[in-house]
Amino acid sequence: MFRTGNPALKETTFRGLPRAIPGEAMTLTGTVHKTGISLLILLGAASFVWNTEVFQPFILIGLIGGLVTALVTIFKKTAAPYTTPLYAAFEGLLLGGISRMFELQYPGIVINAVALTFGTLAALLAAYSTGIIRPSENFKLGIFAATGAIALLYMVSMGLGFFGVRVPYIHDSGPIGIAFSVFVVAIAALNLVLDFDFIERGAEAGVPKYMEWVGAFGLLVTLVWLYLEILHLLAKLQGGGRDRR
Repeated sequence: MFRTGNPALKETTFRGLPRAIPGEAMTLTGTVHKTGISLLILLGAASFVWNTEVFQPFILIGLIGGLVTALVTIFKKTAAPYTTPLYAAFEGLLLGGISRMFELQYPGIVINAVALTFGTLAALLAAYSTGIIRPSENFKLGIFAATGAIALLYMVSMGLGFFGVRVPYIHDSGPIGIAFSVFVVAIAALNLVLDFDFIERGAEAGVPKYMEWVGAFGLLVTLVWLYLEILHLLAKLQGGGRDRR
């Protein structure tokens, strides 16, 4: 059964797709290559914004552009070879601006967040590839439920924020706030395991090759979330009280 907390890789993602002709099917290697290309685009765009004096407008451009290209990718998968690189570029603009904001307040925080994000990715990929971690159905259900609960809590927090009401503790730098961020980082990281499993199952199903870009897009969504949560956690550990995302 396909189950993941990632909105880009859900149970219906591979449903109804035609079976690819030999040599034109989705593969794990192809998905890895597409993910690598997407990450390079993201890092290039982020580096551009990082070295720009006026970086704030790029946050809004990246946010809107990333949302639009994400929706197009989710609802029109055949466009993924074009929209996934665009999504990576827009997310690079967004992350570059957000990272610059955090770095100005907490010097050195960004390099630590980047290292922890890629270190987590490498460790979980190695654990999954060697069979140390193999998600059971109960594991998938638990991560799926936890991810949904976190998303709901964030939406409620944002909605209440428009009325000047602040959800207590979760954005604070106290013990409860830090514990909450540790939990969210763990759930975000474990979503990578579900993404690996989902992509592997998709490759086994012999779906069309453009789905490699959909798989890369799904991994990118999780990595962006993981990086932002790690950045937020590190800021809390250094005494940052409010959510600055």
